[in-house]
Amino acid sequence: MIKLHTVPTPNGHKISIALEELGEEYEVIPYDISIGDQFKPELLALNPNNKLPVMVDESPVDGGEPVVIFETGAILVYLAEKHGKLISSDLRQRFRQMQWLMFQVASVGPLQGQAHHYVRYSKVKQDYAQERYLNETRRQCQVMESQLSQHDYLAGDDYSIADIACWPWMRALPLIDVHLQKDYPATFAWFERVAARPAVERGKDVINGWVYKLPPNFYMELDEKTWSYSFGEEQYKQRQRT
Repeated sequence: MIKLHTVPTPNGHKISIALEELGEEYEVIPYDISIGDQFKPELLALNPNNKLPVMVDESPVDGGEPVVIFETGAILVYLAEKHGKLISSDLRQRFRQMQWLMFQVASVGPLQGQAHHYVRYSKVKQDYAQERYLNETRRQCQVMESQLSQHDYLAGDDYSIADIACWPWMRALPLIDVHLQKDYPATFAWFERVAARPAVERGKDVINGWVYKLPPNFYMELDEKTWSYSFGEEQYKQRQRT
């Protein structure tokens, strides 16, 4: 059994989609980061960086103690290697897949995350920051568009953990008024191809899918405590206490 400590975000849905693709039995342990669940001692014991998701594999292939993994790139590689699926055994193809996975964890997630922050959460409108991170988001989409105009999937002809990693972030783009169907047709075709997979349909809304039903450029009016837990002083105070 796998225990998935998670939240309904693109990063959380990467892992639930992968688990569904691989047919793993798993238990969802939900967290509400708006009230500071990420600082619970039991989570910090699993991930000192107090970020979600975190996966605990209670039945690892070596039969030993449970394996605890944080950081979604590491979780995806672990699951793919455990099952011998969604990652190639061929050296060259494996690293094509790995480089696109790294593209997501090093570029797409961090920089698009900043775009979402400055469009949807920042208390003070900052034109320069919005423009910078939205432009970088569009640049990343163009990188994917160039690749996907030549291939069905990011690393070539085979669906892999690289596609699983990127897909939930592309799904969230309308919230910052970036639209694949309008501006990136090859990427949109890939998006639809992945969305049609039954495992993606099952895994994409684990906990709930509310965030994706919001209108574009939706500014989330957070109360002071919630904002502080996510972006302000409270998160740093909590970490200093651990």
